[in-house]
Amino acid sequence: MFSVVSPLLTFAAFVLLLLVSLSTPIIKSIHIFSVTSDVTTSIFNTDVGVSGYADFGVWGYCTSDITVSGVSGYEDTISKGTTAALVLHPIACGLTFLAFLVSLLMVFRARVEGTARFASICSLVWGILAAILTTAVFLIDIIFVAIVRNKVRDESDNEVDLHFDNAIWMVLGAAVALWLSLIGGCCGVCACGR
Repeated sequence: MFSVVSPLLTFAAFVLLLLVSLSTPIIKSIHIFSVTSDVTTSIFNTDVGVSGYADFGVWGYCTSDITVSGVSGYEDTISKGTTAALVLHPIACGLTFLAFLVSLLMVFRARVEGTARFASICSLVWGILAAILTTAVFLIDIIFVAIVRNKVRDESDNEVDLHFDNAIWMVLGAAVALWLSLIGGCCGVCACGR
């Protein structure tokens, strides 16, 4: 029974990593972090405010129509850094897809032959590699965004805010799903279930 759950969890992790890999600017509602600016000043006893945002994904960023001086100076620097660090997302997605295919082979061989220890071992190896890489990607995301957040806040005198977005939590969900799917792989290797 656990060995059947493994491909489902691995597929769920693959879908989450695929969506993150296709984040902003491809899928505009999924981004790793956002930079927002909301500056208000008083001119002739009237409050004037300017606000804008920039959403950063794996392959680039999208900005609002209003150009904000606090954000525009950092877009290229942040984009180059994210591209270099976040190229691991598609690699983790591809590795998870391979783990999914091998876990399907494990289930198929178990149904046909009654045992699938070799397929289970292969599934376990690919699953461990995918889980380790996905966990590393999550940690890189958290550390990278925290560093960029502090740098942007310091250089903008807290007029520009940077916050974590949904893609980071999707990567965390994928990592958890992969680690849970390894339980199914271990059960297949130990012959705890068919």
